[in-house]
Amino acid sequence: MYAFDYKKAASLEDAQQAFESADDGTFMAGGMTLIPTLKQRLASPTDVIDLDGIDDLRGITVDSDSVTIGAMTCHADVAASADVKKAISALAHLASLIGDPQVRNRGTIGGSIANNDPAADYPGALVGLGATVHTTKKTVSADDFFTGMFETALEEGELVTKVSFPIPEKAAYQKFPNPASRYAVVGAFVAKTKDGIRVAITGAGATVFRVPEMETALTGSFTADAIADIAVPADELNSDLHATAGYRAHLIGVMAKRAVADCG
Repeated sequence: MYAFDYKKAASLEDAQQAFESADDGTFMAGGMTLIPTLKQRLASPTDVIDLDGIDDLRGITVDSDSVTIGAMTCHADVAASADVKKAISALAHLASLIGDPQVRNRGTIGGSIANNDPAADYPGALVGLGATVHTTKKTVSADDFFTGMFETALEEGELVTKVSFPIPEKAAYQKFPNPASRYAVVGAFVAKTKDGIRVAITGAGATVFRVPEMETALTGSFTADAIADIAVPADELNSDLHATAGYRAHLIGVMAKRAVADCG
């Protein structure tokens, strides 16, 4: 690990000022990605600005139409929330599948989506539910937020503050996890919303993506059989030591059908 200056921000204003005054600063949420990156000397920021002291970025609120989660809310809190379970049970279920207890109690929703690991779970929920990401500069739809592998619509120095999820009629998440990391080899989030059917796939490609053919088929018949013969081309899918692109293409169909069946 290279030497750096550590600063714990007490407010968003503190965090922004610290970032602007740093030569090469970086923000830290739960540190689940940043700390291993620093330990492996894959990054050498001059300043690490810890967001853990900003209480305004924590919390879960639910109203008749949406669930809103503060960026510094940890996965364990989402998984355990009775309000989230009642409003969007699939979202609580997804959070319960992330990593292990240590990761779930330190990792945050804001840190996860800002990092946009291609195998992360939360991007599937955001795109699958048509969520809105709120930042220190703007609001952006989930469909436009995830732009590429480890890339998002965030500008330099911009922070996620909260995420708002519309409450769907029904939704479910199913994933095939890596047995060691619990990251999604392939994850499928299926939701029936007031604006239509959404099918979001994570883990398979460079970033989360939707499957329009499945969405159209499910609009006509919301059953697993309706998408049984829909194949996603393997051409642009990830291929690594965990799974070939062809295997991931197969898993997309399997996980999507399971998610539809789980919607009830």
